[in-house]
Amino acid sequence: MKVHHLQHVSFEGLGSMETVLKKNGHTLTATHLYRGESLPPLDTIDLLIVMGGPMGVYDDEEYPWLKPEKRFIRSAIDAGKKILGICLGAQLLADALGAKVTRNHHREIGWFPIVRHADMESSQFKEILPAQTHAFHWHGDTFEIPEGAQLLASSMACLNQGFIFNDRIVALQFHLETTPASAALLIENGRHELEDAPFVQTEEAMLSDATRFEVINGLMARVLDALTS
Repeated sequence: MKVHHLQHVSFEGLGSMETVLKKNGHTLTATHLYRGESLPPLDTIDLLIVMGGPMGVYDDEEYPWLKPEKRFIRSAIDAGKKILGICLGAQLLADALGAKVTRNHHREIGWFPIVRHADMESSQFKEILPAQTHAFHWHGDTFEIPEGAQLLASSMACLNQGFIFNDRIVALQFHLETTPASAALLIENGRHELEDAPFVQTEEAMLSDATRFEVINGLMARVLDALTS
């Protein structure tokens, strides 16, 4: 399968997904939007992955590549492509599907539990995502659930942690692809956001238990299996 990802900053790449996708024989390509790279023809993509980033969905003036990216994502949806959006990528999917993206009441950074929504009882994601699991988070915005989509999960700090649309579009506000190395990069580049707040952990707390990364990376591998099968 031809897998293409859209990357918004140098420090938020595929993480654990790169190893899994290569191991399974998929072809990987990328558009690094922050470098001014061009978007590819849609017919060269089977699965589109839209990564995260510190910018907001509506920051078009500061990041002029956002407008063409949004059009590209909408075109990929209309073309029936499989799409995975993570963090900002999930927010961009929500926007493309007509839902609002807003500031969340709490900034959520670190390891916090998510609870699978009852809507997932009839979905393949019941077998992929546990009823409750700790996920890695780094976000200040949230999104409404688009019309026709199913709510995936919630956390104490953020009601809408993801959605599934037409069983081929998966939006995850949380991170399952984060590795110890990519978490360290996020901390290095976002340390100014580590405020004293109810749902913001310290650098030490985020990096203290490497086994947590192994668990979420295993879950991400199962998500990718579902999207590439």
